[in-house]
Amino acid sequence: MIAIVKYNAGNIGSVTNALNRLGIENKVTDDPEELKAADKVIFPGVGEAGTAMNYLRERGLDQVIKELKQPVLGICLGMQLMCSHSEEGDTECLGIFDTTVKKFPATAGMKVPHMGWNSLNNEVVNLQSTVLQGLQPAADVYYVHSYYAEVCKDTVAACDYILPFSSVLQKDNFYATQFHPEKSAGIGEQILKNFIEL
Repeated sequence: MIAIVKYNAGNIGSVTNALNRLGIENKVTDDPEELKAADKVIFPGVGEAGTAMNYLRERGLDQVIKELKQPVLGICLGMQLMCSHSEEGDTECLGIFDTTVKKFPATAGMKVPHMGWNSLNNEVVNLQSTVLQGLQPAADVYYVHSYYAEVCKDTVAACDYILPFSSVLQKDNFYATQFHPEKSAGIGEQILKNFIEL
Protein backbone atom coordinates (compact mmCIF):
# COMPACT_ATOMS: atom_id res chain seq x y z
CA MET A 1 0.00 0.00 0.00
CA ILE A 2 1.19 3.52 -0.83
CA ALA A 3 0.50 6.20 1.77
CA ILE A 4 -0.01 9.76 0.50
CA VAL A 5 0.89 12.39 3.08
CA LYS A 6 -2.10 14.54 4.02
CA TYR A 7 -1.10 18.06 5.05
CA ASN A 8 -3.76 20.36 3.57
CA ALA A 9 -1.74 20.95 0.40
CA GLY A 10 -3.33 20.83 -3.04
CA ASN A 11 -2.75 18.28 -5.79
CA ILE A 12 -3.36 15.20 -3.67
CA GLY A 13 -6.44 14.33 -5.73
CA SER A 14 -4.51 14.14 -8.99
CA VAL A 15 -1.92 11.86 -7.37
CA THR A 16 -4.57 9.47 -6.05
CA ASN A 17 -6.22 9.45 -9.48
CA ALA A 18 -2.91 8.58 -11.15
CA LEU A 19 -2.29 5.71 -8.72
CA ASN A 20 -5.86 4.47 -9.17
CA ARG A 21 -5.32 4.40 -12.96
CA LEU A 22 -2.25 2.24 -12.37
CA GLY A 23 -4.27 -0.07 -10.10
CA ILE A 24 -2.17 0.77 -7.03
CA GLU A 25 -3.77 0.64 -3.58
CA ASN A 26 -3.29 3.97 -1.82
CA LYS A 27 -4.47 5.91 1.20
CA VAL A 28 -4.31 9.61 2.08
CA THR A 29 -3.27 9.95 5.72
CA ASP A 30 -1.58 12.13 8.31
CA ASP A 31 -1.37 9.27 10.82
CA PRO A 32 2.31 8.67 11.71
CA GLU A 33 1.81 4.94 12.25
CA GLU A 34 0.12 4.49 8.87
CA LEU A 35 2.97 6.35 7.18
CA LYS A 36 5.56 4.18 8.93
CA ALA A 37 3.70 0.98 8.01
CA ALA A 38 3.20 1.80 4.31
CA ASP A 39 5.23 0.04 1.61
CA LYS A 40 6.01 3.42 0.06
CA VAL A 41 5.13 7.04 0.78
CA ILE A 42 4.31 9.88 -1.62
CA PHE A 43 4.67 13.45 -0.34
CA PRO A 44 2.91 15.61 -2.95
CA GLY A 45 1.66 19.15 -2.73
CA VAL A 46 0.84 22.53 -4.16
CA GLY A 47 0.73 25.40 -1.72
CA GLU A 48 2.80 27.66 0.53
CA ALA A 49 5.90 26.37 2.30
CA GLY A 50 5.44 28.01 5.72
CA THR A 51 1.83 26.93 6.18
CA ALA A 52 2.64 23.40 5.04
CA MET A 53 5.61 23.05 7.41
CA ASN A 54 3.51 24.33 10.33
CA TYR A 55 0.92 21.61 9.66
CA LEU A 56 3.65 18.95 9.55
CA ARG A 57 5.29 20.17 12.77
CA GLU A 58 2.00 20.40 14.69
CA ARG A 59 1.43 16.69 14.03
CA GLY A 60 5.03 15.55 14.41
CA LEU A 61 5.10 14.57 10.73
CA ASP A 62 8.30 16.53 10.10
CA GLN A 63 10.25 14.01 12.20
CA VAL A 64 8.29 11.02 10.90
CA ILE A 65 9.01 11.81 7.24
CA LYS A 66 12.75 12.29 7.86
CA GLU A 67 12.96 8.93 9.64
CA LEU A 68 11.08 6.82 7.06
CA LYS A 69 13.10 3.85 5.76
CA GLN A 70 10.91 2.85 2.80
CA PRO A 71 11.02 4.67 -0.56
CA VAL A 72 9.58 8.21 -0.33
CA LEU A 73 8.69 10.37 -3.35
CA GLY A 74 8.24 14.13 -2.96
CA ILE A 75 6.38 16.03 -5.69
CA CYS A 76 6.48 19.82 -6.32
CA LEU A 77 5.97 21.48 -2.90
CA GLY A 78 6.73 18.09 -1.34
CA MET A 79 10.16 18.18 -2.99
CA GLN A 80 10.80 21.75 -1.83
CA LEU A 81 9.88 20.88 1.76
CA MET A 82 12.43 18.04 1.66
CA CYS A 83 15.18 20.65 1.10
CA SER A 84 16.95 22.55 3.88
CA HIS A 85 15.36 26.00 3.61
CA SER A 86 12.87 27.88 1.45
CA GLU A 87 12.82 31.58 0.72
CA GLU A 88 9.04 31.31 0.67
CA GLY A 89 8.12 32.64 4.10
CA ASP A 90 11.76 32.20 5.23
CA THR A 91 10.89 28.60 6.08
CA GLU A 92 13.12 25.97 7.68
CA CYS A 93 12.29 22.71 5.92
CA LEU A 94 13.04 19.03 6.49
CA GLY A 95 16.72 19.10 5.46
CA ILE A 96 16.71 15.75 3.68
CA PHE A 97 18.37 17.32 0.64
CA ASP A 98 21.16 19.81 1.33
CA THR A 99 19.98 22.55 -0.98
CA THR A 100 18.04 25.81 -0.77
CA VAL A 101 14.73 26.71 -2.41
CA LYS A 102 14.67 30.17 -3.99
CA LYS A 103 12.17 32.25 -5.94
CA PHE A 104 12.77 32.63 -9.66
CA PRO A 105 14.22 36.10 -10.29
CA ALA A 106 12.19 38.58 -12.28
CA THR A 107 13.53 38.37 -15.83
CA ALA A 108 12.34 40.28 -18.89
CA GLY A 109 10.22 38.13 -21.17
CA MET A 110 10.07 35.17 -18.73
CA LYS A 111 6.88 34.56 -16.76
CA VAL A 112 6.78 33.36 -13.16
CA PRO A 113 5.40 30.89 -12.25
CA HIS A 114 7.19 28.51 -14.60
CA MET A 115 4.16 26.71 -15.98
CA GLY A 116 3.82 24.09 -18.69
CA TRP A 117 5.99 21.53 -20.44
CA ASN A 118 9.77 21.70 -20.29
CA SER A 119 12.53 19.19 -20.97
CA LEU A 120 15.09 17.71 -18.64
CA ASN A 121 18.55 19.15 -19.30
CA ASN A 122 20.56 16.62 -21.34
CA GLU A 123 23.79 17.62 -19.65
CA VAL A 124 22.53 17.05 -16.11
CA VAL A 125 20.50 13.86 -16.28
CA ASN A 126 21.57 10.68 -14.55
CA LEU A 127 19.57 8.04 -16.39
CA GLN A 128 21.04 5.46 -14.01
CA SER A 129 18.76 6.89 -11.32
CA THR A 130 16.22 4.22 -10.46
CA VAL A 131 13.23 6.55 -10.90
CA LEU A 132 14.44 7.67 -14.35
CA GLN A 133 14.87 4.17 -15.82
CA GLY A 134 13.41 3.87 -19.31
CA LEU A 135 13.35 7.62 -19.98
CA GLN A 136 14.92 9.26 -22.99
CA PRO A 137 17.27 12.22 -22.44
CA ALA A 138 15.50 15.59 -22.72
CA ALA A 139 12.13 14.05 -21.78
CA ASP A 140 9.32 16.62 -21.51
CA VAL A 141 7.52 16.92 -18.16
CA TYR A 142 4.91 19.30 -16.70
CA TYR A 143 5.78 22.06 -14.21
CA VAL A 144 3.88 24.63 -12.16
CA HIS A 145 6.13 26.48 -9.69
CA SER A 146 7.47 29.90 -8.68
CA TYR A 147 10.24 28.53 -6.45
CA TYR A 148 13.05 26.16 -7.38
CA ALA A 149 15.64 24.01 -5.62
CA GLU A 150 19.22 24.88 -6.48
CA VAL A 151 21.32 22.28 -8.26
CA CYS A 152 23.29 20.25 -5.70
CA LYS A 153 25.08 16.91 -5.19
CA ASP A 154 21.70 15.13 -4.91
CA THR A 155 20.48 16.45 -8.29
CA VAL A 156 19.97 13.59 -10.76
CA ALA A 157 18.13 15.70 -13.34
CA ALA A 158 18.04 19.44 -13.94
CA CYS A 159 15.90 21.75 -16.05
CA ASP A 160 16.52 25.21 -17.47
CA TYR A 161 14.06 28.04 -16.96
CA ILE A 162 15.61 31.47 -16.33
CA LEU A 163 18.44 29.44 -14.73
CA PRO A 164 19.27 25.76 -14.15
CA PHE A 165 17.39 24.15 -11.25
CA SER A 166 16.93 20.70 -9.74
CA SER A 167 14.21 18.78 -11.50
CA VAL A 168 14.82 15.42 -9.79
CA LEU A 169 16.63 14.83 -6.48
CA GLN A 170 17.68 11.48 -5.04
CA LYS A 171 19.39 10.55 -1.77
CA ASP A 172 19.22 7.13 -0.12
CA ASN A 173 15.52 6.12 0.01
CA PHE A 174 14.31 9.65 -0.79
CA TYR A 175 13.33 10.73 -4.31
CA ALA A 176 11.73 13.98 -5.44
CA THR A 177 10.51 15.70 -8.60
CA GLN A 178 9.83 19.41 -9.08
CA PHE A 179 7.52 18.56 -11.97
CA HIS A 180 4.21 16.72 -11.64
CA PRO A 181 4.61 13.10 -12.82
CA GLU A 182 0.87 12.59 -12.39
CA LYS A 183 0.31 15.30 -15.03
CA SER A 184 3.24 14.39 -17.31
CA ALA A 185 1.51 11.82 -19.53
CA GLY A 186 3.52 8.70 -20.43
CA ILE A 187 6.83 10.02 -19.06
CA GLY A 188 5.28 10.74 -15.69
CA GLU A 189 3.51 7.38 -15.64
CA GLN A 190 6.87 5.67 -16.25
CA ILE A 191 8.41 7.56 -13.32
CA LEU A 192 5.53 6.57 -11.03
CA LYS A 193 5.86 2.94 -12.15
CA ASN A 194 9.60 3.06 -11.50
CA PHE A 195 8.92 4.35 -7.99
CA ILE A 196 6.23 1.76 -7.34
CA GLU A 197 8.56 -1.03 -8.44
CA LEU A 198 11.48 0.03 -6.22
